[in-house]
Amino acid sequence: MPLPATPSADARDDFAANPAAGDPAVGTWRTLGRHQLGAIAATAVDFATMIALVELTGLSPEAATPLGALLGAVTNFSLGRAWIFRRHTGHWAAQASRYAFVSAASAGWNTLGEQLMHGMGHVQYVAARAMVSLVVSLLWNFPMQRAFVFRERRA
Repeated sequence: MPLPATPSADARDDFAANPAAGDPAVGTWRTLGRHQLGAIAATAVDFATMIALVELTGLSPEAATPLGALLGAVTNFSLGRAWIFRRHTGHWAAQASRYAFVSAASAGWNTLGEQLMHGMGHVQYVAARAMVSLVVSLLWNFPMQRAFVFRERRA
C-alpha cells in the first residue's frame, strides 16, 4: 500500500514524539501496524462469534458471518478511536455513524466473499473467512477508517 504524499496527523504525532525516527512516514507504518493489531483483536471476537454460532446453534456460516462482523466492528471502533488512530477527541457519534457505514459495507464484502469462497467454491468456511477478511481489511477497512471515519479535522 503506497504511503500518502503528505504525512498524516498520526505521522506528525509519532515524529514529534520520537524525532529520532527521522521520517514522518514512519508514523503511517506505525498506524498501519496498530490497525493490523486492532484488526487481529476484532477478528478474534468476530471469528469466535461466527464459529460459536455455527457449531453451537447450527446457524449457517453465511448467516453467522454478519453477526460475528457486528461484534468485531464494535471492538474495532473502540480500538480505532482510542488507540489506532488516536481520534478520541471530537464528537464520537459522528465517528460512529461514519464507522457504521464503513463497517456495514465491510460486512457485506465479507459476506459476499464467504458466499463465493465457501458457498460456491467449497473452501472450508473458516479458511474462506480468514482469506476474505484479510483482503477486506487491507483494501477497504484501513483506507476508509483512516481517510473517512477517523480523519483529521482541518481548521
